[in-house]
Amino acid sequence: MKTNIKKTFRLDQPIHTAWEFLSDPNSIVGCVPGAKITETIDDQNYKGSITMKIGPVVSSFNGQITITQMNPDDHTMEMTGKGTDTKGKGSAGMVLMASLSDLGDNTTEVQSDMEVSITGKLAQFGSRMIVDVSNQVFKQFENNLRHQLAATAQQKDTDNPAQPAESKPVNAVSLLFSSIWSFILRLFGKSSS
Repeated sequence: MKTNIKKTFRLDQPIHTAWEFLSDPNSIVGCVPGAKITETIDDQNYKGSITMKIGPVVSSFNGQITITQMNPDDHTMEMTGKGTDTKGKGSAGMVLMASLSDLGDNTTEVQSDMEVSITGKLAQFGSRMIVDVSNQVFKQFENNLRHQLAATAQQKDTDNPAQPAESKPVNAVSLLFSSIWSFILRLFGKSSS
């Protein structure tokens, strides 16, 4: 099953600050719920894991991210990822393209386009549910990113070294209920803002 997810958001940071953070895998991984880098192979390849808590059960996935393009001149990047469930019950792959635009007044627009391919047990939930859950995870990511950028800026002002964020597992139960609620609101023609 393949799903395409496009997102655009703005950061109250100059483009060079946003790019410096977003182009560093070790910085950005702290913003992705449940993710961590387990090994740096080289400047373009990283091994990592992501953990999801589903009720009392914790599921983990191991995989690899490859940076296929990183262009600081036009602030674009592309990366691919692939991973498998540690219990062998499925796999996932993704291709992510992102670009940053300077909007002036220390504001940066981030555009991302991601294609996700899923096989195994996760695929049975269908693309609609995968998109809904992905939207909830993305909201967490965006909030974590804003917090980390603000904390990094504050620590630079005080000359204290930045402490990496601890990445907590994704709570898939709350994401699932939020996704179901969004689906119900769509059925009745209401907005879930």
